[in-house]
Amino acid sequence: MSCEYVQAYEFVAIFDADFQPNPDFLKQTVPHFKDNPELGLVQARWTFVNKDENLLTRLQNINLCFHFEVEQQVNSVFLNFFGFNGTAGVWRIRALEESGGWLERTTVEDMDIAVRAHLNGWKFIFLNDVKVLCEVPESYEAYRKQQHRWHSGPMHLFRLCLPAIITSKIAIWKKANLILLFFLLRKLILPFYSFTLFCIILPLTMFVPEAELPVWVICYVPVFMSFLNILPAPKSFPFIVPYLLFENTMSVTKFNAMVSGLFKLGSSYEWVVTKKAGRSSESDLLAAAERESKTTNQLQIQRGASESELTELNRLKAAPVPVKRVNKIYRKELTLAFLLLTASVRSLLSAQGVHFYFLLFQGVTFLLVGLDLIGEQMS
Repeated sequence: MSCEYVQAYEFVAIFDADFQPNPDFLKQTVPHFKDNPELGLVQARWTFVNKDENLLTRLQNINLCFHFEVEQQVNSVFLNFFGFNGTAGVWRIRALEESGGWLERTTVEDMDIAVRAHLNGWKFIFLNDVKVLCEVPESYEAYRKQQHRWHSGPMHLFRLCLPAIITSKIAIWKKANLILLFFLLRKLILPFYSFTLFCIILPLTMFVPEAELPVWVICYVPVFMSFLNILPAPKSFPFIVPYLLFENTMSVTKFNAMVSGLFKLGSSYEWVVTKKAGRSSESDLLAAAERESKTTNQLQIQRGASESELTELNRLKAAPVPVKRVNKIYRKELTLAFLLLTASVRSLLSAQGVHFYFLLFQGVTFLLVGLDLIGEQMS
């Protein structure tokens, strides 16, 4: 953004390396800025090339479909504000400059610039029908690190932005939306509720005969909320139960991230690149050109090599490099798996049927995640 040639342009399109926009992307997005001088951002929707690769990618697709089709669209229509997704968007350069530009003070610099632009009066538009192809993490390790960054960063940003939000000139109801809904509800209250209720309170009540949670708290409400989340991805309805159990399991990571961001612990400053399988670039012309170049180089080498050298070259080419894939062990998840499975046995002995099944399946889910048996194993 500081280069001289940028000064001659009015807009900038931002993409991560694994995103593949359609050739007409700018034709679908830039016209929205015309005759709308207050518009600072046009955000497109993500679609995923590997959403059906394994169970983990299917569950991620449910969450992200809800995020784009519900959260982003609703905020765009009623508030003209939402969190910038960091990629697949077009910014008005003046909006970036007047809002202070990109800052490296948090691990969610995209959300940071969006909040500051909103406080400066800029409006956003989300286009659900403009889709950009990308991919989601296929391994639990990569997904876990991504979610930690996505939940610790906003809490860190909340601490930094709270004084600016309170003293800004935007309407009071917009301040309330930023503080209560955008930050506290989505990034603090919901992860805290899920973690404490399903991972701590419920299993402990099995060891306290006087304590009893009603069925609707542990069954009806979670199923109803999962049903609402899965509506934007109707083909994922068969995965509603795994989705509910996995989201409760992920609450451990999200809660830990939330605490680290809120109290500025060390892990809230770590920016770890999310490992991807590279499926979104498998058909990339650059990759094809690179393969063609390698083939040409090999042919040139073979033309100038003797017969013995060719034999040695083919032997080296045929010998695959061994790649060791190992499962990681996640102690927090395994600890909670032990607690939940023990509580399920206690529930069975006390003839609490509904509690038993929930605790059993939730404990098994924690066990599978703790042993890194969900998703692909990354080398």
